[in-house]
Amino acid sequence: MKKFRFITCAAICLIFAEALSGCTPGGQIMDGDGMVRTFEYTSISMEEAKEMMEQDDGHVIVDVRREDEYAEGHIPGAILIPNESIENDPPEELPEWDQIILIYCRSGRRSKEAAQKLADMGYENVYEFGGIIDWDGEIVKDEE
Repeated sequence: MKKFRFITCAAICLIFAEALSGCTPGGQIMDGDGMVRTFEYTSISMEEAKEMMEQDDGHVIVDVRREDEYAEGHIPGAILIPNESIENDPPEELPEWDQIILIYCRSGRRSKEAAQKLADMGYENVYEFGGIIDWDGEIVKDEE
């Protein structure tokens, strides 16, 4: 009887641990085949980001800084989606789940956070390339 209780307890603990692992941060979800899928973003260099920006592939460049930072200067063509605004619902500005998304911020911290949040939502082609402080390309400013 004691052996049966131990096996039952171990089985319950194992099931509980597996259930929890599907709820952990990092974008893990169960797919239809009972397999755990992990969504991740890709970190790339500034040079790789520039090369991707030169392609006509429907990519979108996302600045995840605050509005005042964006107005002071941003990469041409970048749209503003502040990191703080990315929560549970997909941003309206990103309707396509398989679109190439290139993300940056000021130094690289917020872009990593935002990239992981978008990957966790299920966006498939998220690329994070650091901060504008390291950008040596053109910068545009909003006119007041």
